[in-house]
Amino acid sequence: MGLQPLEFSDCYLDSPWFRERIRAHEAELERTNKFIKELIKDGKNLIAATKSLSVAQRKFAHSLRDFKFEFIGDAVTDDERCIDASLREFSNFLKNLEEQREIMALSVTETLIKPLEKFRKEQLGAVKEEKKKFDKETEKNYSLIDKHLNLSAKKKDSHLQEADIQVEQNRQHFYELSLEYVCKLQEIQERKKFEFVEPMLSFFQGMFTFYHQGHELAKDFNHYKMELQINIQNTRNRFEGTRSEVEELMNKIRQNPKDHKRASQFTAEGYLYVQEKRPAPFGSSWVKHYCMYRKAAKKFNMIPFEHRSGGKLGDGEVFFLKECTKRHTDSIDRRFCFDIEAADRPGVSLTMQAFSEEERKQWLEALGGKEALSHSFNTAIIPRPEGSAQLDKLGFTIIRKCISAVETRGINDQGLYRVVGVSSKVQRLLSMLMGKIRHADTVKDVKTCHEVDLENSADWEVKTITSALKQYLRSLPEPLMTYELHGDFIVPAKSGSPESRVNAIHFLVHKLPEKNKEMLDILVKHLTNVSNHSKQNLMTVANLGVVFGPTLMRPQEETVAALMDLKFQNIVVEILIENHEKIFRTPPDTTFPEPTCLSASPPNAPPRQSKRQGQRTKRPVAVYNLCLELEDGDNPNPSKEDTPTSSLDSLSSPSPVTAALPGPPGPDKNHLLADGGSFGDWASTIPGQTRSSMVQWLNPQSPTTTSSNPAVTPPSPGSSAFLFSPPATVVDKPPESVSSRKARAVYPCEAEHSSELSFEIGAIFEDVQTSREPGWLEGTLNGKRGLIPQNYVKLL
Repeated sequence: MGLQPLEFSDCYLDSPWFRERIRAHEAELERTNKFIKELIKDGKNLIAATKSLSVAQRKFAHSLRDFKFEFIGDAVTDDERCIDASLREFSNFLKNLEEQREIMALSVTETLIKPLEKFRKEQLGAVKEEKKKFDKETEKNYSLIDKHLNLSAKKKDSHLQEADIQVEQNRQHFYELSLEYVCKLQEIQERKKFEFVEPMLSFFQGMFTFYHQGHELAKDFNHYKMELQINIQNTRNRFEGTRSEVEELMNKIRQNPKDHKRASQFTAEGYLYVQEKRPAPFGSSWVKHYCMYRKAAKKFNMIPFEHRSGGKLGDGEVFFLKECTKRHTDSIDRRFCFDIEAADRPGVSLTMQAFSEEERKQWLEALGGKEALSHSFNTAIIPRPEGSAQLDKLGFTIIRKCISAVETRGINDQGLYRVVGVSSKVQRLLSMLMGKIRHADTVKDVKTCHEVDLENSADWEVKTITSALKQYLRSLPEPLMTYELHGDFIVPAKSGSPESRVNAIHFLVHKLPEKNKEMLDILVKHLTNVSNHSKQNLMTVANLGVVFGPTLMRPQEETVAALMDLKFQNIVVEILIENHEKIFRTPPDTTFPEPTCLSASPPNAPPRQSKRQGQRTKRPVAVYNLCLELEDGDNPNPSKEDTPTSSLDSLSSPSPVTAALPGPPGPDKNHLLADGGSFGDWASTIPGQTRSSMVQWLNPQSPTTTSSNPAVTPPSPGSSAFLFSPPATVVDKPPESVSSRKARAVYPCEAEHSSELSFEIGAIFEDVQTSREPGWLEGTLNGKRGLIPQNYVKLL
């Protein structure tokens, strides 16, 4: 049962039961007061905790924003770029969420804490004051009555009458005060129902508003989340494909490491212990050095390096070799030793120790010692064994037969081309398809292939047929998209807009040999059909790219760096599938328009070496200034001896070409660069018509037959011409000095330091010379002399 009502008529009687009812009302108000006091305390703790949570969330968001993934290789895929940016997206999401949380925390203070404090102080506090008055008047009233009743009857009548009037007045005052107190008690009991609950309602409304805002943020985030999940899945799939290839390469190297040594610009390199002689009392010590030797220049470099001291790198030494002599154990108490004499250090002889007798023989052979091995220190690339698979009439018949069987029987099979067949069955099927064919290339033999029924026979599972198709393509002596164009196909997948990538790959596909292009057309058309059934077979374009990237585009040299480009091979295959009709059914556009965003996206200026405040962030140097100084298309290239050694990096050379050369990937190109060859050395391997079209492509404003000095338009990363500007190859020679010349700005630049010049496109610089800062020139513009980014100008 609840509180009993307080009747006003009971105030006059002031009965014990009336007093009990008053005390019950007072106890309830005291309980309410304590509850509200605790609630306010908890509310303030909630606000403090909310603020602490907000601070922690913001710190977490800042950590996400500041972290950046480092990727292996010189470029990242669009999926990896999105994954890298995802941390900043997460950070922004948390930031927006915390802004709403701050609003909620403020609303708790305004809508809950302050109204409750006001109710407790003004309403409950007023009742407390009334209670104090009521208790005080009760004590006064009943004390006066006791005193009045104790008056002697013998007192004068006037005195007694005066006492009676006083008592009656006091009783009347107490009665009125009692009425007011009773009214206040009942009023506060009713008022607390809304004065207390209404702030709670506002509090929960603010809380639900916060959660609703979070829900809205989640809805906005949902689309991004789905795209990111696709990016993650694509990256995971590419990782699985790359990991299997890397493990296969690792196992090959584990079994025969000598056959997989990378081609190097050094004739010999590796660790040697070098004897360092000390004064007589201290004897000598042996220090491990990493040594590199170039036979052509007889240049020997050695750098002290100790793995056990945390990989500390010491100061290197360079000298020119005079002669090398083997040391026998009767002259030194160590094995595997040999002596080296330096041509530029008369009388100085260094004693070195190899790790084994075999390594000593290799060093002696490289250094021209008396003993030599029959094999070189740096092993040439081991060519892949040629299988019996060929791009001939039989090959086309096998591929068409397999594709027809797959599309007839298994186009909707889940994991098509990802689920592999039993190896023995795959080999048996391939043997049946091509085993008799190599004896003679006749129509009868081709018909023999037709006799194998793949569409209606239950003997061959779909996964066996798909594995046989992939195995046949992998068994080709050269991948379908050729070693020669491998690097060119990879470049557009690493940069540029989606449209420019398609245009570049469209152009390159039509550079393939006719049979390769025809076979690629047949295969990609089939893969497009497979991807159209991805709801049933789960083979999306990205999944097909993972499967067929290594099959259609394998690097000539098997290295980890090459395998890191598998993801870009997958992207090339994805582009082929998504744009099959355009790439294979329409001719490529050989006259690309001049880039329209030169001023919008100029190349990054090279980093400055000066260590001062505000130093430029290290950024890649642009490689737009690729000038093809070719004469008439079919003119033979001059001999390598006639080519200036500095043609790669000398700005004063008549054929200015950056180190970023397009062309054949792998060691052939590296060898050309290391030996000081020019772009013309490589260009001589290209047919004249192709060279002319390349120049026309890079410079659409020049005639088809190039002049001796074409005005090359710098391709931007978003243009198709950018595919002939791969990342720069480092050449270990400083650029030669630039004599005083003029230069014209091809990009605008705003100076970041007082020592640099600001300029617009077309500005002409006077007295341009090489600066001490790598990648910078010094010049004069409008009477002011300063530094100019080398890749922002063209020398005149």
